[in-house]
Amino acid sequence: MTNSLVLAAPPPESRAGEPLAFTPAQVRLRKMVLDAVQSPHSKRNYAKALDDLFQFCASRPLTRSLLMEWRASMESLSPSTINVRLSAVRKLVSEARKNGMLGAEEATTLTDIPNISQKGTRLGNWLTREQAKELLAVPDRSTLKGKRDYVILALLVGCALRRNELAELDVETIQQREGRWVLADLEGKGRRIRTVAIPIWVKQGINAWMIAAGIEEGRLLRSVSKRGKINRDTLSDWAVWSVVEQSSKQIGIEHFGAHDLRRTCAKLCRKNGGDLEQIKFLLGHSSIQTTERYLGSDQDIEIAVNDNLGL
Repeated sequence: MTNSLVLAAPPPESRAGEPLAFTPAQVRLRKMVLDAVQSPHSKRNYAKALDDLFQFCASRPLTRSLLMEWRASMESLSPSTINVRLSAVRKLVSEARKNGMLGAEEATTLTDIPNISQKGTRLGNWLTREQAKELLAVPDRSTLKGKRDYVILALLVGCALRRNELAELDVETIQQREGRWVLADLEGKGRRIRTVAIPIWVKQGINAWMIAAGIEEGRLLRSVSKRGKINRDTLSDWAVWSVVEQSSKQIGIEHFGAHDLRRTCAKLCRKNGGDLEQIKFLLGHSSIQTTERYLGSDQDIEIAVNDNLGL
């Protein structure tokens, strides 16, 4: 088993703007890491982190002091971005060890790189109830695109979905449980499964869109052309982001994203008396200080926390 991991520098760019080529060792390591990651979002972030690391290391062996130097070189980035990149390196070291490219002792040393501490709490952005109502009124629901855009906004603010969860949502996920409509067995971040109650007003919007678009199966949301025709059978998560951004601008709010509507749902639930633990179930978080592990609480589907948003 090798005692050190050398990330040889890639050859220089042949022409301006062309991506750097990778050495065979880099290609292998990169593929091992990305194959071990499920989330497309994490894959993108990890790939960017590894590319940056490969260029920084040049031909030097990967050591703890080198990683600390690399971490220091990223001081202009936010702590969260740096910590994601450090997570990518830990994954790289772990995969290298599992594949016999690195000794266990050195792997332990290389993974012992502390994260950058984040002081304070990031509040993010969210809407008031009146702002949320105003946002939902933006789409022209007399048109096919307007019906679809309303469903996008309604599911984000009413069901607290992540944008990739929304883009990949299948009609088959919409089922009945305990006498009400839900998004059943939704797979979220970290491959955690949750069931999300659908408020009546959101379901009504879904029904109007499905009837108008003639959708009976497959993906719920589809691309719509400028002529008002269904373009293809899928909708990207970036298209979801664009709908939110453009709609929020129309009510005078800049730099507002899909995740802010997820946060809006949580805030409105809490303000209207929603139980904190039930909100955790709604969002699909792994724990509230690990409470889910030892409380073993049951999710309340019949009377759901997101039913009384006042929208």
